[in-house]
Amino acid sequence: MKLYSYGTAPNPRKVVIFLAEKGLDYELVEVDMMKGEHKTPDFLKKNPSGKLPVLELDDGRCLAESIAICRYLEAVCPEPNLFGRDAFELGYIEMRNRQLETELWSQIGQSWVHGPVVAKMGIVKQIPEVKEASDVSVEKYYERIDKELAESEFVAGDRFTVADITLVTGIDFATTLVGLKPDDSLANLWRWHAQILSRDSVDDIVSPK
Repeated sequence: MKLYSYGTAPNPRKVVIFLAEKGLDYELVEVDMMKGEHKTPDFLKKNPSGKLPVLELDDGRCLAESIAICRYLEAVCPEPNLFGRDAFELGYIEMRNRQLETELWSQIGQSWVHGPVVAKMGIVKQIPEVKEASDVSVEKYYERIDKELAESEFVAGDRFTVADITLVTGIDFATTLVGLKPDDSLANLWRWHAQILSRDSVDDIVSPK
């Protein structure tokens, strides 16, 4: 297998962590997004959306979208289980992961698009009011997840799952490139973060404290 990635971009990083948890071998292929390599005709054949990550199988078939790739990997390598062992877990982990995507990642994305890094690229008309609103939404979600982690060791229960991967990659991206580090007072969130970063599968790309 080949995984097309870019540096420590958060969506490819999800798959890198997932692959490490599964102990699967693969070839990492760096695609330089700053040079537009993800928009070339050859790459668009792999993913017409022109986005990363992309997983290319040995027979040449390709999958895009980080969670779709992770679902494929779970199907071909069921253990360690990261999406759910029974009907309730499948639903609950999906629910928790979806909440993170729609309520946290979406807001981090808005703050990124309307933030200083993207501003330097000159590709999007900045709307300061959008960033102000999304920054507040991210901070409120941090407070919410901190309270939830007071009652739960991991995001979706008592064990590590794909939902923890989604949260750690979102927080680390927000901290390093969006200027949205969780407040130091969120002790439960930071306890969880340190625990996740202690895993062999998770590279410490950020030292936010």
